[in-house]
Amino acid sequence: MELTRAYPSLSFDRPVAMVQKPSDSSEWYLLEQAGRIMRFANNNDTGSAEVFADLRERVNDSANESGMLSMAFHPDYADNGEVFLYYQTDEPGSDDCCVSQLVRYTVNANGDQLDTSSAEVLLSFTAPYNAKNHFGGHLGFDAAGLLYLSIGDGGSSGDPDNRAQNTANIWGSMIRIDVDGSAPYAIPADNPFAEQSDFLCNTDAQMQSKQAADGACPELYAWGLRNPWRWSFDRANGEIWLADVGQGSWEEVNRIQRGGNYGWRIREGAHCYNPSSGCDTTGLIDPVAEVPQPEFQSITGGYRYRGSDIPGLTGRYVFSDFVTGPLYSLVNNGQGGWSVDPLIADTGLSIAAFAEDQNGELYALSFGGGIYRLALGAQQSNNAPEQYLSATGCVDPADPQTPAEGLVPYQVRAPFWSDGATKQRWLALPNNAQISVDAEQDWHLPVGSVLVKNFYLAGAPIETRLFKHHDNGEWAGYSYAWNDDGTDAELIVGGAEQLRAGQSWIYPSATQCLQCHTEAAGFSLGLQTAQLNSSIIYPSTGRTANQLATLETVGMLAATDNSAPLADPMDQALPVDDRARAYLHTNCAQCHQPGGNTNVAIDLRATRALADMSICNAPPQNGELGISDARLVVPGDADRSVLLARIALRDHAQQMPPIGSNLVDESGVALLREWIDGLRTCE
Repeated sequence: MELTRAYPSLSFDRPVAMVQKPSDSSEWYLLEQAGRIMRFANNNDTGSAEVFADLRERVNDSANESGMLSMAFHPDYADNGEVFLYYQTDEPGSDDCCVSQLVRYTVNANGDQLDTSSAEVLLSFTAPYNAKNHFGGHLGFDAAGLLYLSIGDGGSSGDPDNRAQNTANIWGSMIRIDVDGSAPYAIPADNPFAEQSDFLCNTDAQMQSKQAADGACPELYAWGLRNPWRWSFDRANGEIWLADVGQGSWEEVNRIQRGGNYGWRIREGAHCYNPSSGCDTTGLIDPVAEVPQPEFQSITGGYRYRGSDIPGLTGRYVFSDFVTGPLYSLVNNGQGGWSVDPLIADTGLSIAAFAEDQNGELYALSFGGGIYRLALGAQQSNNAPEQYLSATGCVDPADPQTPAEGLVPYQVRAPFWSDGATKQRWLALPNNAQISVDAEQDWHLPVGSVLVKNFYLAGAPIETRLFKHHDNGEWAGYSYAWNDDGTDAELIVGGAEQLRAGQSWIYPSATQCLQCHTEAAGFSLGLQTAQLNSSIIYPSTGRTANQLATLETVGMLAATDNSAPLADPMDQALPVDDRARAYLHTNCAQCHQPGGNTNVAIDLRATRALADMSICNAPPQNGELGISDARLVVPGDADRSVLLARIALRDHAQQMPPIGSNLVDESGVALLREWIDGLRTCE
């Protein structure tokens, strides 16, 4: 099984959904989170896309999970030209996020663009918390022409007001309405609370009135959901399959039934959450399947495969994870249950959504901009890793601690914390290939490139990691554990943890490698102009030279802007602000930047002003860790700053970075504490 680039010449800005018109496979319509809908022809020769609608001035995507989230064509679109959109917009009287809206539009007279002046708001409700997340947001029509919308619990951590269990609001639910009935919509007669359709729950005020009347919202079809991120109809039987993002331990897949309660916040998956034990499960529906964190951290729902290209996949439910990037399927075990079956251990993609064409074939949308098609096939044979490091071609076979001839050493100004290990780094490019540099001065390595990193504890080698840019365009990481006498290292498959040099050392899995080496950060991480703008001694010549100048001179690197070097976080002669910002840049920004694989809209790159990082006096979205009146960063008060508290943790649930470390970086924590306590404003 593999994901192949479906339209290699097309790339989009944070794609979150892609659909086709009813009974028309000639075109795709793709939603960008910022508010554009792009249209392009469904053929492999597609070289361009045109704008079907530009609602960026109307859509507010300032929160990490907000924006243009879903689109559905009316089943009779060919006759009535109606399109339904779900997005977040400004709160009344301000440009703050977020009001969620379900809006009906019509196409223009030519049928080639949405008439943006035709907007009819059907639902409008305001985010209840400052965290501004968990909007859910997926639309779809069933065979009877009824419209369904999934909605998250409204955000914050742990659903503090228990909204998902409160049927007097539509948070944490799946709703079903009849958009062809009375204005703004009618309630299907068999909805669970259809008898209460005397007034609707389509605004905040209406839901407050429903609560005061001790009633239930007639729109509800099912409830008890946390943050349903993508659901689909099984085209074979009409069943609804929905993926629900977990709180901190479990991600789940549900089969949605009319009137079903799926348990949140009483349960997370099939496990008690509030209370943590002995919870009353009466009337709650178990998930079809669940997957644990941290292997999964933000599940992306897909489809039951009903195409013809991959016969062995027929009937399986295909899904992924936005953060960790594997491709999985659920297989009917023939005993009334479902088994989890990995298809691709690590795709290297932040998969934000799946799409299904008219023939039932499946596509995956990478948040980085590409569209991929699920296909039958195997990875190219030269992608298979060697069992021993000495056989990889990256080292001298006679002395595997020595790099192969032609590898170029490099050093970074601000190294990533690796539990006290020291590191050596090399890179190799294909013949006559060159590293390109983008506007952010991130480096992009050509296909065929390899990065090599050796790790040492107490002077002895314990691990070598290879990071390869394969011929199919994908990146993959491989971890090799050194034997005790340092003569060779053996491939670790699936990750491991071993006692080395008196401490528990983590060998990451291939999936975990790509959890940090993110698409948003350009995969290679440390290879940036600011990181390598320094001089080193080149062992082959004994000569000291600037790394940028050397790589440019030998033709391996395109011209850079020679930007100021990143600060060394441990160089106390440098300003605390520069050192702290460099530390966050290296240890956190690979995920915490636009397009990163997290649910928190913060930007920890060193090039961003503090006011633009969205951390200063910002409420935490993923728990307060028992800190009273907590914020991400509180100027002058490190003890109330959750960012610091998470970096100082090692519990593998709330710690930062989330994987790959068992030891707290005490020097790094002290640096960040000094920085936060020294801040006076958010400017």
